[in-house]
Amino acid sequence: MDPSTITTLIFIGLGVLVLSVFFSFFPFMLWIAALASGVRISIIQLVAMRFRRVIPSRIVNPMIKASKAGLGLTTDQLESHFLAGGNVDRVVNALIAAQRADIELSFERTAAIDLAGRDVLTAVQMSVNPKVIETPVVAAMAKDGIEVRVRARVTVRANIDRLVGGAGEETIIARVGEGIVTTVGSADAHKKVLENPDDISKTVLGKGLDAGTAFEILSIDIADVDVGRNIGATLQTDQAEADKNIAQAKAEERRAMAVAKEQEMRAKVEEMRAKVVEAESQVPLAMAEALRTGNIGVMDYMNLKNIESDTKMRTSFGEDAVDNNNLDGDQ
Repeated sequence: MDPSTITTLIFIGLGVLVLSVFFSFFPFMLWIAALASGVRISIIQLVAMRFRRVIPSRIVNPMIKASKAGLGLTTDQLESHFLAGGNVDRVVNALIAAQRADIELSFERTAAIDLAGRDVLTAVQMSVNPKVIETPVVAAMAKDGIEVRVRARVTVRANIDRLVGGAGEETIIARVGEGIVTTVGSADAHKKVLENPDDISKTVLGKGLDAGTAFEILSIDIADVDVGRNIGATLQTDQAEADKNIAQAKAEERRAMAVAKEQEMRAKVEEMRAKVVEAESQVPLAMAEALRTGNIGVMDYMNLKNIESDTKMRTSFGEDAVDNNNLDGDQ
């Protein structure tokens, strides 16, 4: 290839590279689009955005939409929100949607909601088109002990004035569940709840559950009501079983105390028998000592033996008579 041709190609390539770098830093096409849309912004302002680490397209494109909608925003407002970490495009879309829905909403308010982490565009849409939140199944027990399982649908509308600092959907669901439990629990019988489920809606809706939240509750509709377990009977059965176990434990305690008392009495009887045997073993020694010392004579000793023999004989007669009476009674 001719050296002049190669040189020409090199210069052309360098020229294209320089132009691409130049146009990427100096967004002429974006500037032309802004001018064509009626947005007065200079090329110097676009270059200055580069130095401020602001992406020009993130400012110019929303500015074009805002200008066409007649919002009257400035590039400084959009830049400050972008530098604060906000979503400029979403804020502008929310302002346009609010203007079309005749909702009074300022840029400062919208930017604050966006910086607070709320989806301001969705909030504006919810102000026009309410959202339905379905609660999980809430189980509650009426006064007759029957469980009632309720599922509700809550229709809410976003309250833009309370989006900053207001509680979310979880709080609404929790409060509605608490209201359902309270209403069902105050019913005398579960049949009344089944006959008039709209009483739950009226009672819960009248409690002002949307206070301090980012929503306004429009209606609470009962989607489903079912009868669950007989919790009262279950509790009574459990209580009876617990009482039976307590009674059994007390009876076992008394039996153990009786056994211990019986063993204690047996030990005392055995101790007394041992003492008697020990005392009886001392009698012959005492008699021998009395004879040796002359405290009693031989005739006294013989009379004592006769008395013992007579006592044993009478005892034997008495035992025989008792046995005969028992035999006669058996016959």
